[in-house]
Amino acid sequence: MFHILVINPGSTSTKVAIFENDEMVKVQKLYHPVDELKAFRHVVDQLEFRECVVRDFVESSGYKLTSFSAFVGRGGLVDPIPGGTYLVDELMIETLKTAKNGEHASNLGALIAYDLASEVGALAYIVDPVVVDEMEEIARFSGHPDFQRKSIFHALNQKAVAREVARSMGRGYEEMNMVIVHMGGGISVAAHHKGKVIDVNNALDGDGPFTPERSGTLPLTQLIDLCFSGEYTYEEMRKRIVGRGGLVAYLGTNDAMEVQRRIERGDEYAKRVYRAMVYQIVKWIGRMAVALRGDVDVIVLTGGLAHDEKFLVPWIRERVSFIAPVKVYPGGDEERALALAVLRVLKGEEAVKDYSETVRKRAVEVP
Repeated sequence: MFHILVINPGSTSTKVAIFENDEMVKVQKLYHPVDELKAFRHVVDQLEFRECVVRDFVESSGYKLTSFSAFVGRGGLVDPIPGGTYLVDELMIETLKTAKNGEHASNLGALIAYDLASEVGALAYIVDPVVVDEMEEIARFSGHPDFQRKSIFHALNQKAVAREVARSMGRGYEEMNMVIVHMGGGISVAAHHKGKVIDVNNALDGDGPFTPERSGTLPLTQLIDLCFSGEYTYEEMRKRIVGRGGLVAYLGTNDAMEVQRRIERGDEYAKRVYRAMVYQIVKWIGRMAVALRGDVDVIVLTGGLAHDEKFLVPWIRERVSFIAPVKVYPGGDEERALALAVLRVLKGEEAVKDYSETVRKRAVEVP
């Protein structure tokens, strides 16, 4: 019996789960008041505070740290790496503590897991962080050498769902071609080619369809004009891209359920905007189908928005079902995805990866 502690930090909460093999026996979302977090200047400064919260959860659940076979944290903004399960090592710790690639609460996942594991002589892992990068070289070109397309997407959920879909179809993930769409606050549309994501939009702050709160790809010259209009600061322009774009900009809400209610009440403008978001999603599905040369086994819809079987899912189906069958896997169980990946390693079904070695190798191979 393997006991696994899963640590998934968010901006104002830390979700912690305990697994016995593949069964989640305990889970809790521990909220942190914003006023309490304001005392910390940087995200990494929250480490001791959040670690204490996790320790309290373990103790109150009737477990000891020595009970666990492994500790796994949500992968943060490490250096770009291929997908997989990685041991947390000193280089990863340094990268996350210095926020070399940016500050984000998810950076704390590996740090907490490593501290707790080291205390009891166990190992700590991360799985498929958002910076998973398996893009083909041709997909990195943007159109100007000063800019390079980046792979930042919902890798953990996409990879977990891909494996589940393949299993349901009696095949291996490494044998299939899929277009997978994660639809939440951000939307990522990825081309999965035999176990690798060979192309995907930058779902954080770059291209792609507009989303409940992100603007996605915008007309460039209009964007440049607005940047130099003198009306907005740098921070305000960033917010127009991430946080105050998409449905928020058009309809004043990032709540898709509220938009659906408006449509049901006869709000035609809300319906046009929601349809426009779907239209952009299906165009990106088409792009990724082309990246796979039209050889697509299945199109998969996942994430929170995939619960909308009244409007969004049917609207997508009617436009893309000619490409491949559409399967729907709503939501995104990150804790289970983390635990199952580590369980595969513990059972010897999947090899664990060396982060430092992978980063060094990638520095030579990827320009």
